[in-house]
Amino acid sequence: MSERFPPFDSPAPLGQREFSFTSGDFERVRKLIYQHAGISLSPAKQDMVYSRLARRLRATGLKTFADYLALLEKGDRAEWEKFVNSLTTNLTSFFREPHHFPLLAEHLQKAGSAPQRLWCSASSTGEEPYSMAMTVVETFGSFNVPVTILASDLDTNVLATAEKGVYPADRVDRMSPERIKRFFVKGTGSDEGCFCVRPELRRLISFQRINLLDPNWPVRAPLDAIFCRNVMIYFDKPTQYRILSRFAPLLKDGGLLFAGHSESFLHAADLFQSLGKTLYAPIRRPR
Repeated sequence: MSERFPPFDSPAPLGQREFSFTSGDFERVRKLIYQHAGISLSPAKQDMVYSRLARRLRATGLKTFADYLALLEKGDRAEWEKFVNSLTTNLTSFFREPHHFPLLAEHLQKAGSAPQRLWCSASSTGEEPYSMAMTVVETFGSFNVPVTILASDLDTNVLATAEKGVYPADRVDRMSPERIKRFFVKGTGSDEGCFCVRPELRRLISFQRINLLDPNWPVRAPLDAIFCRNVMIYFDKPTQYRILSRFAPLLKDGGLLFAGHSESFLHAADLFQSLGKTLYAPIRRPR
C-alpha cells in the first residue's frame, strides 16, 4: 500500500533555486513519468518535482534540467530507474486500513487447504505484504500454509528494503506484543535497535519489480486476491481502466480486489462490482 508524493517536501523559493526549472521542463517531466509509469502529476507538484530531481542533477553532475531530461530521453536505463524512484516516495505501515485483513482471513478460510495465490501489487517497503503474510499465518495457525504471496513495486529501492525485512522499532510498535514476538526478532549488529522479520514469514513472499504499465506481467493466474491500495488515485481514469481490465481475468471466480480508502472504480463497473469496504469482485459475463 503505497501513497506517492506526501506533502512534506519543502523546496526552496523560486528565486533561491540552484537550477533553473521552467514550466517547459516540468511538462517534459510530466510526460515522461506518465508514459513510463502512468503517474499523472498535477500542476501543483512542480515544486515537489524540482526538489526531488535537483538531487539527481547534483548526483549526475549536470547543470540544467534540459540536459538531465535529454539524458533520460536518450534511454539511459540506470538513470531511468533513479528518476522513477525519485518520484515515487512511499508512505505505508503495518496493518494500515485494518478492516481489510479480517476480510482477507475470511476469504482464506473459505478455500481451506486448497493452494491460494495472493498479489500485493504496490508493496512499498514491505509492510503491506508482511501484514498479509501475518494474516495468513494467523488464519491457518501455522507457518506451513497453502498460500504464496507475490509482492511487487515499481521502485527498486523500496523493494530492497522490503526483501531485507528489517524495520526500526517505531515501525512495529503499533502491533500487539504477541504479534511482534511471533513474527519478528530483535536485530543485532548493524541491525541493533531494529526488528527483523522472521525467516519463516519472509519465505511466504516473493518480491519482484513490476511496472503496472508494462505490457506483460510475470504473474501467474488464477489469483485468489489482489491488493492494490492507494495507488490508482495517482493514475488518470483511462490508465486505471486499463490496469483494472488486466486485473479482472487474473482473479479466479470469487477472487477479490482490495482498493484504497479513497479509491472508487465506478468507471469500471463493467469489470468489477463493489462489495463495500473498498472491496471488489470481478464481473463474469455469461459465455
